[in-house]
Amino acid sequence: MFSFLPSLPSLLPFLLFAFVASITPGPTNILVLSNSARYGFKAALPIVLGACLAASGIVVLVGSGLGRTLMEVPGLPSAMRWAGVIWLSYLAWQIFRAPAASLDPQANTHHQRLGLLGAASLQLVNPKTWMMALAVISVFAGNGSERQDQVLYLSLVFFLVSLPCLGAWALLGAGSARLLRSPLALQRFNQGMALLLLVSAWASLWA
Repeated sequence: MFSFLPSLPSLLPFLLFAFVASITPGPTNILVLSNSARYGFKAALPIVLGACLAASGIVVLVGSGLGRTLMEVPGLPSAMRWAGVIWLSYLAWQIFRAPAASLDPQANTHHQRLGLLGAASLQLVNPKTWMMALAVISVFAGNGSERQDQVLYLSLVFFLVSLPCLGAWALLGAGSARLLRSPLALQRFNQGMALLLLVSAWASLWA
């Protein structure tokens, strides 16, 4: 009944791949860290959930064949890349110019937070997420009659691995907030996260 499930030796390489892809620093990780430090751990959870759900969904979409077709449309990957870079640059600017008071999780601020839908949308315009999904399907999914079941299984495993990885970044951000007591320290942290986000966004153009 569950013959499509991979054996442990064949599953371990995918677990390692999913872990490295999720835990290494990138725009999503930096946004999780920044939002957790500024608004608290719970405020970062929708970002974590949105990013993980979207990335897993893209794995399913690519496995169905539609994602591969979309990535082969002339100019579309480049347009997605530039859309993602422009959006991340805007978010970096918003973080950079946010006043120190808005970093207080208890503060009543109108500063726009990323949220679940924002994090999910970021994955949809991120070509690196699509390339990751293509690698998952090409390397780890079979070509037999149970391919679609394997794709769903890989998507679920990727979700379960990426969730605690991004959650760890949220915990790191919440922990760092305890060290940022003065308004100046909060402001500098804010600006540092913005610059890291900006660098990671533009570096993707040459990745």
